[in-house]
Amino acid sequence: MNDRHRTQPGTRPTNPAHAWAVLKAGNARFMAGERAHPHQDVGLRHRLVGKQSPFAVFFGCADSRVAAELIFDQGLGDLFVVRTAGHVVDPAVLGSIEFGVAKLGIPLIVILGHDSCGAVAATMEAIRTGQMPGGYLRDIVERVTPSVLAARREAPDPTTWQVEKEHIRHTCGLLAERSNLIADRLHKGQLAIVGAQYALAEGEAKMTYVLGDVEDQPPTG
Repeated sequence: MNDRHRTQPGTRPTNPAHAWAVLKAGNARFMAGERAHPHQDVGLRHRLVGKQSPFAVFFGCADSRVAAELIFDQGLGDLFVVRTAGHVVDPAVLGSIEFGVAKLGIPLIVILGHDSCGAVAATMEAIRTGQMPGGYLRDIVERVTPSVLAARREAPDPTTWQVEKEHIRHTCGLLAERSNLIADRLHKGQLAIVGAQYALAEGEAKMTYVLGDVEDQPPTG
């Protein structure tokens, strides 16, 4: 097993490219069934009580099958995770992500979407039938709707996979558009945003969109 990109206790990736390299290596281990389960021992748990130093923010779908720590083979203190159904953006999400970037100095944001997304399917059905769901489910559908409409401009009858890919791109853009903090750090090269689409059966999280520089670089920590 190649552990070249494994982080060690007390160290972490300090730039977007290295952070993404660590995550890609972890996802490869997950797909191969060779998970290292890093940073899950009792000693590290005690050391993390006073301070955390995660190296990536994950904003993903709340789907029970899409747990970032498992998919990317990471452990305690590695990832700062925010999740909503359909990874829809609201003020609390923006505030949480800004906290990770500003207060924890995280260099990479990953937007994690997936196939068979219930929020996307519900939105496509609502647009098809003209019937909106009730309660707060309506809010989720309304926030996913722009992505469905954009996908339909590219293909008259898009698949859920095509819509999800567009929704990932749309979510990445929303973060940069609505947060001055995120936009500023992107401009300075201190931060990157990766949109990744996860295939449930294969276990692969493939980059589909990126803002900033995540070209492979030698690990620095």
